[in-house]
Amino acid sequence: MGLSGLQIYKLLPRTNCKECGFPTCLAFAMKLAAKQAELAACPHVSEEAKEQLAAAAAPPIRLVTIGSDDKKVSVGNETVLFRHEKTFFHQAGLFVKVRDSQPEEEYAKTVTEVADYSIERVGIALAFDGIAVENSSGEVQAFADCVAAVGKLTDLPLILMSESPAAIQAALYNGGDSAPLIYGANADNYQEMAALALEHKAPLAVKVKDGDLSALASLTKELQQIGVKDIVLDPGTRGMADSLAALTQLRRLAIKKNFRLLGFPIITFPGEGAASIEDEVMLAAQHIAKYAGFIVLDTFDPAIAYPLLTLRQNIFTDPQKPIQVTPGLYEINDPAPESPLLVTTNFSLTYFSVAGEAENSGLPSWLLITDAEGMSVLTAWAAGKFDAEKIAKSVNTMGVLQKVSHKKIVIPGFVSTISGELEEELPGWEILVGPREAIDIPAYLKQWA
Repeated sequence: MGLSGLQIYKLLPRTNCKECGFPTCLAFAMKLAAKQAELAACPHVSEEAKEQLAAAAAPPIRLVTIGSDDKKVSVGNETVLFRHEKTFFHQAGLFVKVRDSQPEEEYAKTVTEVADYSIERVGIALAFDGIAVENSSGEVQAFADCVAAVGKLTDLPLILMSESPAAIQAALYNGGDSAPLIYGANADNYQEMAALALEHKAPLAVKVKDGDLSALASLTKELQQIGVKDIVLDPGTRGMADSLAALTQLRRLAIKKNFRLLGFPIITFPGEGAASIEDEVMLAAQHIAKYAGFIVLDTFDPAIAYPLLTLRQNIFTDPQKPIQVTPGLYEINDPAPESPLLVTTNFSLTYFSVAGEAENSGLPSWLLITDAEGMSVLTAWAAGKFDAEKIAKSVNTMGVLQKVSHKKIVIPGFVSTISGELEEELPGWEILVGPREAIDIPAYLKQWA
């Protein structure tokens, strides 16, 4: 268990210097105990105290990283059950499984498709994170050869799946220095697996059957005593209900009870509990929301990749910091001074929807993006962040008058009620009410032309 606020306070300098950002050392100690502050914020804490406070200051779920350089995947360090309480820090890693019993051309095709798949949504590139290689043949050399072949096809992080320490050892020597995740240690092989994890400085996944969390805690205790610190948990549940129960219990034990033996990221395999591809997608979606760190799919298909990546992006976007674009005047299709001038907010989804439809029309236009603190049109209008005064200020300060020869501005149809106020803020301007939905922008621009 972690230290209480008073126990932490006794280890602090107790000078009330306020350099940590809190009024007193006691207030800082209480925030440390609640996992709402970092020990590094105190510049005067002694080295002896740092060691004792490390457990109290560390996030309840350990950060585990696999892969290297710009392809690495980091999961863990979460501090809340629900993202609206603060935020989720590290999104779940999405992996696709291939098997060493498959023909090489078959698994090579899957690996290439996964590595090449990427989509852009609200200006962010979305892609899968890695490949899991399963020792389904049970043969050491076949597994090592498959891992080596996959490593030549992609530099994405790998998960090596085998209960055979010999197979894992052979694959590690064939797989380069990409720091893969070793899966999986169990009650029978954990000592050999731990030795490999320590030798290769690789995280180790530990698995039990049927959601036996007591057995899981016992194994993590043994592994930590051996020296393995980077651990991933597989509670062995595969169905919809039992997975939800086990993953939620693991998260609650780590966050609410600060139970360090289970304070690690979780790995799930939705395809193993699915009777169809639809079931696999639903299970994967559940695991993204609650509370997997690594998700290994049996199936790759762009038709299921897009919704899963979109769901993950939505859940792991900080609700207190909406994705937004830089306010300013944007050019669409090489506009001329007489081209239409549209205005909207700087919420990324709004911007890319409006800009995308305007671009697809093939007609030139200007797009004025107003700083609405990342809110959508109606939300910003209701909050007073997208009103006549804000739009007029944007017109006057963002170079519109230097680039646009006319005095006509098109406002979103949802805020047509501000047109009169905007006329007062922009004397001599004609305020036009545009479509409510971005999809109607091309037809509107054709009328202008």
